[in-house]
Amino acid sequence: MLTAMLWLFAALTLFLIYYRLVVVRLPQVECHADSSQQQYVRHSNMLSKPYWVTPWLFNTHLQLLFLGLKKAFAPALKYDRTDTLVADDNGTIAVEWLGLDLPEDRPTLVLLHTISGSAHSMREFVRYIHTQCGWRVALCVRRGHSGLPMTAAKYNTMGCTQDFRQQLDHIHRCFPDSALYAVGISAGSGVLARYLGEVGEDTPIKAAVGYCPGYNLEVAFGRAQSFYSRMMAKKLTRNFLTNNQSWFEHLPSYQKAIQSGDLEELHDHLYEVGGYPDYDSYLENTNPMVPFRNIAVPTLMLNAKDDPVCHIDNAYEYIESMKEMDNMLLVMTERGSHCAYFEGLTAKSWANRLIAEYLNFYDNKQR
Repeated sequence: MLTAMLWLFAALTLFLIYYRLVVVRLPQVECHADSSQQQYVRHSNMLSKPYWVTPWLFNTHLQLLFLGLKKAFAPALKYDRTDTLVADDNGTIAVEWLGLDLPEDRPTLVLLHTISGSAHSMREFVRYIHTQCGWRVALCVRRGHSGLPMTAAKYNTMGCTQDFRQQLDHIHRCFPDSALYAVGISAGSGVLARYLGEVGEDTPIKAAVGYCPGYNLEVAFGRAQSFYSRMMAKKLTRNFLTNNQSWFEHLPSYQKAIQSGDLEELHDHLYEVGGYPDYDSYLENTNPMVPFRNIAVPTLMLNAKDDPVCHIDNAYEYIESMKEMDNMLLVMTERGSHCAYFEGLTAKSWANRLIAEYLNFYDNKQR
């Protein structure tokens, strides 16, 4: 018994040493030396301290597994109202609201969801921002998501800036005295960055966050780990293509799209479904990196180096470009997986805290 206890103590000691020396790391911060973002970096309580990853979840796959369990078993969230909007081509999009009872001049977070997200899957983040920041939240729901019917022959897994502009205009009309901030999560960060690059300074959004962005669509999907790439491609094909076959089956590339084995192959054949005549046109009109350098509002990009879906090489390729932009801040962590970022023994979200701190900093500057 004594020998077993000694071995257990030795193993635990080695684990704690490994955890402290290898797992716990300061976030890596990249921005222009004279950037306006330096004021936030100096102010931040989180960027100056190590990210203490949940000890029993520091593996990237365990983080994703636990994230899936949290999404499955988290309490349901009742939104205040759903505003259904009709796009110019008759496509159906929506805005889900939480916090409509707040004063009209209270800030509003505009949220863009993940590649297969919904009002239900986004409920934990929506609830966090609403309760921790005391803000109103407007979740922009894309075509075919959250039970929205497909009412036009156009669907893009990464979202559509024209649709987002309409949602944003609607949000701004509903609360004209509310300062708007935006967060795009995973795929949602793509359409957010694309929109911000297209409009430059001509936007009501005061500051933005890209949470685990993939950057260049031309290469990002091919870098995703095979298991997740195959699994996500299968889910997207089932939920948005085969379930809406009548809208897309006439397209020459449709059969190749639904037979795709991974994300890269799927997106090679999704251009017609997205409303474009060829793959090059699809990239030119949807890739967030085309107008990226025109982004004019303060923007935080957050990536984990162990992300198996949005590989860290996607961010590495644009570090120097982002460091040349006055308003851009890139934060990279050694751990965090894909949109998981659990910290502490109770596995709370480190990323949620960072996003709230960043947005509150810029909101306080507005006052």
